[in-house]
Amino acid sequence: MDSREFRNAMGRFATGVTVITTNDGAGAHGMTANAFMSISLEPKLITISIDNKANMLNKIKAAGQYAVNFLSDEQQDISMNFAGQKKKEDGVDFDFIQGIPVIKDSLASIVCDVDQEIVVGDHTLFIGRVLDVELTEGNPLTFYCGKYGNYRQKECV
Repeated sequence: MDSREFRNAMGRFATGVTVITTNDGAGAHGMTANAFMSISLEPKLITISIDNKANMLNKIKAAGQYAVNFLSDEQQDISMNFAGQKKKEDGVDFDFIQGIPVIKDSLASIVCDVDQEIVVGDHTLFIGRVLDVELTEGNPLTFYCGKYGNYRQKECV
């Protein structure tokens, strides 16, 4: 199988949309990603997967911290901005949790210190030890077969 066929197969897995944020000392930076996973409750650990050619890789390494922000269905423009698809005309507003930039009004923002880096294939996995979370209400922005969508649920318990 070729890389395009594999990529198409992976696109058939519906995901939420996240923006990974960090501050490398030169300012807040973000990158749209769907390669996120919860690993452990005790200790609280999550992981993200970053392409080894992505600019964000060295920014996270320099910062030693990152946040994962779950976007709402009202934040597609923010996802597109950080994916390099369309510049957000009015810029992106950041909040800060423990000094780590987060996307304002995200459904959830999870901030963490980098616990481990593992190079696997053409990506690096950053396992993060969770420091704090912030939650808001709303509906998630989803991604399936290369297209944005949404999912409606009355409430999340």
